[in-house]
Amino acid sequence: MAKPDFKRLALACMLGAAAALTLFALDARPATAATFCESECGNPTPSPSPTYSPSPTPGTSPSPSPSPSPSPTPLPSPTPTGSDSSGNSVNGLAGQRFNQMITNRVLGTVLLGVNEQINCSDCISAFGSAGSFSAGIHGRKELTPNLSLLAGIAYTQYSEGGYHITSAPIGAFALRYDFTDWGSSRPFFDVGTILTPWEKARYTRSYTSSLGPVSVTSSTDAANYAVYGRAGWISRLSSRDEVAASIELWQLWQRVSGYADNTVAFNPFDATIATGTDRTSLVKIGGQWTHLFANNIETNINGGWVQSFASHSGIVATVTGDGMVVPTMGNQGWFEYGGRLGFRVQKGWVVDLFANGTLGPQPVGNTIHGGVGLRINY
Repeated sequence: MAKPDFKRLALACMLGAAAALTLFALDARPATAATFCESECGNPTPSPSPTYSPSPTPGTSPSPSPSPSPSPTPLPSPTPTGSDSSGNSVNGLAGQRFNQMITNRVLGTVLLGVNEQINCSDCISAFGSAGSFSAGIHGRKELTPNLSLLAGIAYTQYSEGGYHITSAPIGAFALRYDFTDWGSSRPFFDVGTILTPWEKARYTRSYTSSLGPVSVTSSTDAANYAVYGRAGWISRLSSRDEVAASIELWQLWQRVSGYADNTVAFNPFDATIATGTDRTSLVKIGGQWTHLFANNIETNINGGWVQSFASHSGIVATVTGDGMVVPTMGNQGWFEYGGRLGFRVQKGWVVDLFANGTLGPQPVGNTIHGGVGLRINY
């Protein structure tokens, strides 16, 4: 039997242990390196796993969607202002209508021989005037040695201060009683009327609102009537000169049909005007002088102070924002003037240049109406 060799056995064990340690070292190093790399470089964060949402069970309502936010409410437009200005504009209409009465009367007095001498032979005159357009005829006829008829008719158009009158026929007539049997200095009396039974009228109402200036022109019908009485004194200073002084009393009426503002783009405070009658009373103190130059040139100047009283406006207006507006018409005074220059072109034939007008504050104001006429004496 062989005897075991302990040296060889011990060497073999040592070699086996060395091999085992070497294999363990080789296996442990990669793991350490991997751990070190993960610590230094870091791995990307893993995405979370999707969460499973179960489908809604039939018969159950899904969660409601959130309601959208409501839109902001727009602010209301500001209300226009200016109703007080619109109401005050009615006073302007009253002034226009007062001027209309006075102008109609001034034009009518031309038909009654306001620019002619008090006592003269029978005559007839055809005339035309500008400033206010007027065309017509007038004249006088001796009925008795003391009594004369003055009469005339004309077609007129005129405007002033915002109003326009068209298609206005004017008729006038009067009786004059002259005490010729008293001599060269004597009294005389007139009584008469002026009639404008129909005329087309346009009135303009202007005011200011927060939207800007507003001007509205409306059309309607009107009529004018006047009666008067006159008392005076005439003196024939010579065969070439006649002077006269007088006092007149007038009553005027003006009827205007109702109307409403015409439609315009911006008129927030419109108005409706009811049918109404304007009226006023007048007293006039005046005089005149007629003179003949060189047997063929006639001249006449006349004038007087006029005072109104008991004036009344027939306007009753309903104005948006103001309700009912009734203007007041105050009394006022003004001066009226007139004149004529006549050329005797041949016996009994005279070419006249004439003018008449007013001087004073509004609403009468400063006006002038001039024209030319052909007068035939017989």
